[in-house]
This record gives sequence, C-alpha cells and structure tokens, in this order.
Amino acid sequence: MITCNALRWGAPGQPLTPAVDFTLGKGSLTGVIGANGCGKSSLLKVIAGLQKPLAGNVSVDVPRRGGLSFLPQQQHLDRQFPISLQELVAAGFWGTKLTPQQRSQRLQAVLEDWCLSGLEHRPLMALSGGELQRALLARMSLAEAPVLLLDEPHAALDEEGQALCWKHIHAWHAEGRTLVVVCHDLSSVRQHTEQVVQIKSSGCLFGPSKELIRPQPHMQVA
Repeated sequence: MITCNALRWGAPGQPLTPAVDFTLGKGSLTGVIGANGCGKSSLLKVIAGLQKPLAGNVSVDVPRRGGLSFLPQQQHLDRQFPISLQELVAAGFWGTKLTPQQRSQRLQAVLEDWCLSGLEHRPLMALSGGELQRALLARMSLAEAPVLLLDEPHAALDEEGQALCWKHIHAWHAEGRTLVVVCHDLSSVRQHTEQVVQIKSSGCLFGPSKELIRPQPHMQVA
C-alpha cells in the first residue's frame, strides 16, 4: 500500500536520515515516533505528496482522487479564516458522492460522535484547542479515503478526548483502512498500534510496536 524506496527527506542538502526502505501493508496501523525535529511530520508530508523527497521515492497504491486524507497539526490552520466549525468539518465531504440530505444527516452524526453538537456555528477563533482538534478529526471521519495520515491527533486533547480519538482510529482500522499516526505518547503508540517507524538521525527502525517500544516504569502496559 505505502512503499518507501531509498527515501531521504528534509531541507535541501540536509537529509534527516540515511536512505530508508520500508513497506506499510494495506489495512495496517503504524505509529511514527522519534525526537522533536527528527522529521516525523515531514515524512507524512512526503507520503502525502505535499513535500518532495530529497532522494528515492514513495509509492502509495490508492486512487488519485480521494485516495488519501491528511490530518495536519492545527498550528498550520489559519484560525482567523472566516468559517464556522461546521464548515470546517464539512470540508471532509470532498470527493464523496452524497445527496444534500445524506450529507446533512452524516454531518450531524459525525458532530455528535465527536461531542461537537451545539458548536456548529462557532467561528474557528472562538474554539478551544481541544474543540478545534476534535473538529479536524471529525473532518477526517467524513473522508472515505483508504489511507489516513494523522499528524499528532492527540494534540490539545484531554484524557477523554484522547480516548475518543483512539476509538475512532481503531474503527477506521477495522474498516480496512491504512493508517499512519505520528504521536509523542509512546505508551499510547505501544498499546494502540501494530508496528512503528522510529526515526533517528542514524537511520530508521521498523518493526512491531511492542518490540521497539520497551515499557517504562510509568508506562501502562496493555
């Protein structure tokens, strides 16, 4: 589904790692971990086709239209843009074929799923960080893409919001979708994902989550 061959990425002339090779199978759930600035978000952008690799290539076996959906970090969103929460979430319908009535029903159901009912008409600037993050995730719920790339989906969420986030990630996975999740919470990655890509300046490691992420004294073990 997602194949990286001799891949190198980063700023021009400054690759973040040696060449990387790995394949993420169809229907897999993969965590991406590593220190700040190691290139986790950049890797997702390269896979999404939003950033060109420095060398090598990435192949994503999905339709060109609507085959991939990307959750960016909310800091890249212009909160001054004059749209409502409902309009932000409804952008997830892009590429789908539904009647207006079907869209309305689906939108209301998704807003309820993400505990956003009653906030539909609130402008982005009036949302808390957690509300905005749940809105961005709700937008992903409307996408029908077989590949979902999630960059820090936990960001700004409280404990209840994080549990809701992982509930939906597992639901998407159960539908047979391929998910790649960047996350700093190693205990969550170890508990909830099948495999991880660990990015280091010396290279990347790829393998089962519970083998590459060793439990720490403070870490809850599944």
